[in-house]
Amino acid sequence: MPLTKPNQQLRRDLKEAAALLKWSGVDLMKMAVRLSEAGFESDARELLTIISGFPDAEDKLAGYADEVKTGRIVRDRS
Repeated sequence: MPLTKPNQQLRRDLKEAAALLKWSGVDLMKMAVRLSEAGFESDARELLTIISGFPDAEDKLAGYADEVKTGRIVRDRS
């Protein structure tokens, strides 16, 4: 059964959020490297700690998008 418009939008939104999180992690990693090179090791480590959880969150969002695709998660029309 094809996805309804609301479910298509939900899936698209979840995939977009996962992609944004991924690229934010890439950008923040570059920033952490620059901080480290500038002598701000503590700040760089803090940033790395923050972004270390990004991949798990990306995977969850991608998993939710897959569940929308298979019909396990459904958005009401209201």
